[in-house]
Amino acid sequence: SLSPCVPCPPAGVPPPGVSLWVQPPGAQVALGDSLELNCTVAAGTGPLSFSWHRGGSGAPLGTGPRLELRQLGDNDSDRYQCRVSDGDSVAESVPLNVTVL
Repeated sequence: SLSPCVPCPPAGVPPPGVSLWVQPPGAQVALGDSLELNCTVAAGTGPLSFSWHRGGSGAPLGTGPRLELRQLGDNDSDRYQCRVSDGDSVAESVPLNVTVL
C-alpha cells in the first residue's frame, strides 16, 4: 500500500494558520472606544503582505499585521478579516464579528 507523506504540501501553498487576535477580547466594544486587531501567521515563506477588509469587500482598511479601529460608532459593527499574501497565493482569516454596544 502507498503511504502518504506527512506533510506534503502542494506547490504554491498559501500561508497556513492565519489567525485574528482582538484586544479587548470578545470584539464587543462600547460606543466611542477603540479596538485593536492583530493578524498572525503560523508559517509562510517569503515576504508576507497583510491587508484588512470589512464586510468581505471594499478597499483595504489598512496594511500590516495590526489594525486599530478608533472611536467606534454604531455603523462600525461588521465582519472584519485579514488577508495574507506571500506573493503567489492569498490566505484569509476567519471573519471576526465586531459588535459596538
